[in-house]
Amino acid sequence: MQKSAPNRDPTASAAHKGRGATLNMAGRFESRDAEWFDDGWGEDGAIERAAKRPKTVIHIEQARSIISHNESPDLRFTQSINPYRGCEHGCIYCYARPTHSYLNLSPGMDFETQLFAKRNAAELLRKELGKRGYSQSISAINLGANTDPYQPIEKTERITRSVIEVLAKCNHPLTIVTKNALICRDIDLLAPLAAKNLVNVFISISQLDNELTRILEPRASTPVNRLRAVRELSDAGIPTSVLVAPIIPFINDEFIERVLEASREAGARCGSYTVIRLPFELKDLFKDWLATHFPDRAEHVMNRIRDMKGGKENVSEFGERMRGTGIFADLIRQRFRKACARLGLSSANLPALDVTQFKPPRIDTMQGQLF
Repeated sequence: MQKSAPNRDPTASAAHKGRGATLNMAGRFESRDAEWFDDGWGEDGAIERAAKRPKTVIHIEQARSIISHNESPDLRFTQSINPYRGCEHGCIYCYARPTHSYLNLSPGMDFETQLFAKRNAAELLRKELGKRGYSQSISAINLGANTDPYQPIEKTERITRSVIEVLAKCNHPLTIVTKNALICRDIDLLAPLAAKNLVNVFISISQLDNELTRILEPRASTPVNRLRAVRELSDAGIPTSVLVAPIIPFINDEFIERVLEASREAGARCGSYTVIRLPFELKDLFKDWLATHFPDRAEHVMNRIRDMKGGKENVSEFGERMRGTGIFADLIRQRFRKACARLGLSSANLPALDVTQFKPPRIDTMQGQLF
């Protein structure tokens, strides 16, 4: 499969309306690259390419398993479910972009336009929760660890909702991370879970500027709608926290305190943050995005990121990859802690999720109903 290299067609628009990536570079496992060049035969083809907007394509994936496991000390969970591969939100900073390379697709535009929906997720989940011995090692399942479970296609696919329905029937604890106000659609499922101490929700709000959101997170909910989601969830008795992520120096770090203040006013109980990560192909994607939208400060931003990564553009060590090191990382940490302390945003405000209520799903067979 051929994918375009980082060389951009000079006559085409660098940024597509409603999309985040400015490149559709080849994934790191590709054996061939395709590169645009001017063959001198006129501009008609280039104009046509420039006018064509990438469309979202949904592929149906028959997943073989649905619960993923991790042992990272940086994460608050050990189990997760990702109903989708790829994410239409198009956030340029998304650390999940390089995973599309495993599908022989680009981490660039392909990641936000070539989406995979696991329509058998609920069926698989029932089977995995019903396995003998599962209840002996039960822990909360996170939705949104990799791609957003409430990205726009969830409105019609409803896979995330079907997963929550299975977890609700089993009284299984869960956590959700999203930046889409579509989560409010499922308050009818989440509120009863919250009453049993079985769910915590984290709304990701990286900043409060609509114009910045348009290019940074083009198909995610606006900041105002995310704050509305915090309020609606909180009013329904669902423990809701704000995740200020990722913090990008000289792009959105000025919003830290304002996001926390607005979130607290909307009913958020706790606050957390991460700094930007640039694994694998994401480094080139992000640098091209900077050159396109912030050419005046692009190198300044990258220099500061390197300052927080020990001189590198990315580090993978636990403890450092999410928070960074150095003077600027320490300053962010201090600002965040002081703001949370002033506003009363603390993890102590979140109830401990109850794993003792879990009951395995009923086996829908005649033999199963005998036991």
